[in-house]
Amino acid sequence: MTTESALPPLDPFAGIPDRRYEVKAADLLKPGNAGLLRWRRQATNAPIVYVEDAYITGTLDLRAADLKYLFRFERCRFEHPPDVREANLLGLVFRKCWLPGLKARNMRSRNDVRLIRSVVQVDGADREIEETTVQRGDDRERGMPNAAVNFTDAVIEGSMVLTRTVISHPHGKAIHADRLVLTGALLAYRMVANGEVRLPGLRTGGNVNFSGATLNNPDGFALNGNGLHIGGSLLCEVDNYGPASQRKRFSATGIVYLPSATVDSDIVMREAKLTVSQHGPIAVDAWKSNDPYLDPRPALVADRLRVDGNVELSDGLQALGTLRMVNARIGGSLRLAGAEVRVERGKSQPYYDRALHLDGTEIGGDIEATSLRVPAGQLRLADVTVGGNFLAWNSMFRHPGRDVFSARRSKIAGNFQLTDATIHGTLRLQGVEVGGSINLAGTRLTEPGMRATSSFSLDVRTGRIGRDLTLRDNNGRPFTAEGGVNLDGAQVARRVDLRGSELRSLPPFHVALDAGDVAADEFTLTPNFPPEGRVVLRRAHCGTLTDNDEFWAASSGIELEDFRYDALGRGIPLDDDKALDHRIELLRKAMRGYRPGPYDQLAHMLRAAGNEEHASTVALRKQQFRYEALARGFKFFGPGVRLWSWLQRSMVGYGYRPVRALGWLLTLLVLGSLWFGLGTDDCIHWATSDPAHQIIANGDRCVVNQQDTGLQWNPVIYTADLLVPIVDFGNKSRWYMHGTDNWVAAGFTASGWILATTVAAGVSRMLRRDN
Repeated sequence: MTTESALPPLDPFAGIPDRRYEVKAADLLKPGNAGLLRWRRQATNAPIVYVEDAYITGTLDLRAADLKYLFRFERCRFEHPPDVREANLLGLVFRKCWLPGLKARNMRSRNDVRLIRSVVQVDGADREIEETTVQRGDDRERGMPNAAVNFTDAVIEGSMVLTRTVISHPHGKAIHADRLVLTGALLAYRMVANGEVRLPGLRTGGNVNFSGATLNNPDGFALNGNGLHIGGSLLCEVDNYGPASQRKRFSATGIVYLPSATVDSDIVMREAKLTVSQHGPIAVDAWKSNDPYLDPRPALVADRLRVDGNVELSDGLQALGTLRMVNARIGGSLRLAGAEVRVERGKSQPYYDRALHLDGTEIGGDIEATSLRVPAGQLRLADVTVGGNFLAWNSMFRHPGRDVFSARRSKIAGNFQLTDATIHGTLRLQGVEVGGSINLAGTRLTEPGMRATSSFSLDVRTGRIGRDLTLRDNNGRPFTAEGGVNLDGAQVARRVDLRGSELRSLPPFHVALDAGDVAADEFTLTPNFPPEGRVVLRRAHCGTLTDNDEFWAASSGIELEDFRYDALGRGIPLDDDKALDHRIELLRKAMRGYRPGPYDQLAHMLRAAGNEEHASTVALRKQQFRYEALARGFKFFGPGVRLWSWLQRSMVGYGYRPVRALGWLLTLLVLGSLWFGLGTDDCIHWATSDPAHQIIANGDRCVVNQQDTGLQWNPVIYTADLLVPIVDFGNKSRWYMHGTDNWVAAGFTASGWILATTVAAGVSRMLRRDN
């Protein structure tokens, strides 16, 4: 008011307007000194219309006005919403004012537009209905409620400031600013909006700052920024202005809706609180859909978002509802460190219970999720591309009985580090490509998802890892997988490390570790305890195998068909037969039955290391176990198989101990020579008148030469002729034995055949081995 008034300043927020301050809006608009110029500051010639401490009745109607004035209202209360639609002004300021609304559609301001510490209140009984006409043939539609503040299609050649202003339209839109153009920034520090803040198509040259703001629209969009373009950053974080006790966090009750938005710098939501109704109409309608990729209760929707800088949803952010950024493009990093996200658990298929949904998103920097807490819900990152690292140590994800973290086919240029985490549910990394290492040291995985064919806690099937896959203990905290680990077909450039791990399986599958078809430079399989379940290493291959007794003692055995390794981390010394026997026994117990391949692999590895003697021992034991398995398979012929095995093993070591054959030959030759060279039989009754028969006595023994060939009796040569089959030295068919001597001769002949057969078999094996 003017200096002539002795009244104290007006309290525009009092419940009952004070009529002593009443000024008719029509009087303000009269020309001359009685009109606008009466409110003009007299100190300068600046084109400012300054009104203070006034209760303005009637409608302040500046619609379509072209006035080169900046209008500033301070401590004013308006009976009706000011109308500046289509107006062209120098600027518009409301400070500590109370308004029942503001109509500014299509206005143009050459300076800032400010509503500072003001209240814009549209009550249900007083809310104004603006006419909208929609031509549909001969039909006309009327009765759409207006917004509390309407800046649709307005152009402001400056900034819009809504600091500490309360804007309420509980049954409609608090702010309606479609396609608003700001050359400057949108500053709404600690603003309170009850109703939708609608900004689709917004264009700003600077930041959009809602730090410390409170947006309430539980049954719809708290902030609708569909397709907006921000020239700076979007800041929805804590406002630290003033003492620490007065810090105020950004809060949105309702959906923060930013699909197809473009932000030239960062999106910052540190310490924000995002809440979406779990029972509102949007959620109810969405639950009826069969679209498996729909998120019916999103706290944040930013599909196709484009951000040149970072997206920070971190440092104490709390979200009750899905954080959804599908097919987004983030030039910097996505930070989730210290955040907490939860979503109500779905009860039927599809589940619709994703806490974080990033399918198809490209992130130029890192995903930082250190100390991220997800007490309920799934983290879904299918087909995500990360230019840096995924870092999430000390995190907690809980989604028991389902996939709690799913990153199928994602590509991470750096490392995937999820150490010392607690995970309830399945960690599914199927088909993931990681340029560095996957490090899950010290992580505990429990309550995996149950499927028709598996119940693994960790699934890295067909993954491609540029360095290490680390599933080991970390400072005394073991890696634990209560549902087992599936690495089937994974390719690891360097090491698969299970040092100090604890692997357990669940019924009905009972697989603690499936590493079939895995290829790596090194396997370190040294768990703390024997894996509880079956271990599968079919067709796996590594350069170096480091293991321990606990690994080979898996409770349900190990499948080792075509498992190949080039060397042992702890080699077997040439003179350590006990170590070799121990390893053979480990193999035998682990397989729980005869399989030739693992013994062949061990022998091949030893032979390649120059340990030929131990390689032969392994091959010999393999044949022994083979015959034992055959004997168990034949009910009636089992004893014969065992006898044949014993003969081969004792005589020539199944061909791997050929020196034994020479020893047996010499022994039999000595025994035969002694037997046939000594005797006590009477020679008289062998006399015959046939001159072709010659009786020769050797001590008390008689032998008969059935043909007079001039051969002289020699028991050594005769024994040699009996022992060597096929080859005839001309003795065994010329000399005739009778009685016991005949049976002994037959025994030597049979022994010779057996010995020759086993020697031939051994020689053939040696030739094949050498080849």
